[in-house]
Amino acid sequence: MRRRNWTSVTTLVLSVVVVVLVAATGWLGVLTVNKKDDADRRAKAAQSARQMGVNLMTLDNATAQRDLDRIVAGTTGNLKNKLGTQSKVLLDQLAKTGAKSTVSDVEAAVVSIDGDSAEVMVSLNGTVTNAKVKDGAPRAYRYVMDLTRVQDRWLVSDMEMVP
Repeated sequence: MRRRNWTSVTTLVLSVVVVVLVAATGWLGVLTVNKKDDADRRAKAAQSARQMGVNLMTLDNATAQRDLDRIVAGTTGNLKNKLGTQSKVLLDQLAKTGAKSTVSDVEAAVVSIDGDSAEVMVSLNGTVTNAKVKDGAPRAYRYVMDLTRVQDRWLVSDMEMVP
């Protein structure tokens, strides 16, 4: 009789251990997936902001409309509307000065992210040349960009240059 009680207790303990291990494995799996999703979201937001920095500083009077269209395509909301209304002024200025700018050393870091919004700091060096300045010198630029996820794309909804 005693042997049966011992077998029953052992079976019960092992069953509880198995249930706890299965639950712990499931919980760790969910945590891993959530961390991966968060890391993917952060990487995509940073990449979108980095690309916007490149687009902002890669302008050429010869391809100005295409360059501006590329910038506008990466924006949403009020910023997109603002750029749309100011595009003629920018195109005229580029044509008038014959300006061309190039970019190097682009870095981006997520400051904060939550759901469908993110704040990203972008740092880059830009070199501007024109008819008067044939050999421009690299200058450091930093932007803080607010991004909004629209469907599966991160688009810049606001930005400002910071010192």
